[in-house]
Amino acid sequence: MKIKYNPDKDIVRTVKEGLKRTGGYCPCVRERSEDTKCMCRQFREQIEDPDFEGFCHCMLYYKSKD
Repeated sequence: MKIKYNPDKDIVRTVKEGLKRTGGYCPCVRERSEDTKCMCRQFREQIEDPDFEGFCHCMLYYKSKD
C-alpha cells in the first residue's frame, strides 16, 4: 500500500490552501470535527480496506494497493 499526493499539482495546491484557511479541516466539508481533520476519518477507513484503491474525497491523497 502507498499513499501519495494527487499528481495534479493544481489540485494539491488548492486543497492545501483550503486546509490552511480551515485550520487543517477538510475544506470540502462544512462540519468541523476530529472526523473531518485531514487525513479525515473517511479516508483513514478507506486506507484500512485492503480492496480500496483511489482518491480521498477532496482528491488530495491517492491510495494505491501496490
